[in-house]
Amino acid sequence: MSNLKIIPIFAALNAFISMSKKSSVVYDKNTVEFVAVGVQYCSFIEQAGHFDKNDFTDKMIKILPLLYLKSTMLPEGEPIFDEQPETFVTEYDYEFVRINIAEKMGKDDVYLEVFSPEMAFSDTPVTANISEDLSDIYQDIKNFISVYELGFENTMNDALILCKENFKDYWGQKAVNVLRALHAVKYSPEIGIEDEL
Repeated sequence: MSNLKIIPIFAALNAFISMSKKSSVVYDKNTVEFVAVGVQYCSFIEQAGHFDKNDFTDKMIKILPLLYLKSTMLPEGEPIFDEQPETFVTEYDYEFVRINIAEKMGKDDVYLEVFSPEMAFSDTPVTANISEDLSDIYQDIKNFISVYELGFENTMNDALILCKENFKDYWGQKAVNVLRALHAVKYSPEIGIEDEL
């Protein structure tokens, strides 16, 4: 019975906290939603070895568009510090997730890359890897989330701005490219890169 009285107090407290932090981009509704999707993405990537290829592919083609959408809705802001935020993903972490995904995807890990700047100068098809693209996205999102979890507003702000810039310049394009490859794996499983070349 006493627990029922406490719940409205916590709800009121949470409402007050959210109102007091309303002006900060790090507590903006779109930022919080992006963090939630980012946590899901990173958690799933880290556990990729526990899923079969079909389940992994199915989950990725659902979460990548959501991650992309939430990235486009991040608020604008200005950096506070001159130096870049701390990074948390080590080379070992990166390789661990990349290798797990590469093993999961097998021959379907490689796909034709049509948006590479190298395409204009290459006589042969340019290829990319699902495992590498997903790991690149993971690295940036995980670094941001790790800073965000520390709870220091100024560094959270700068990590958010860096993540948004990297989305525009780098991993946003990777997200849509790898989504195309994953779509082909899910809906045309008999077509591999060997058949396309």
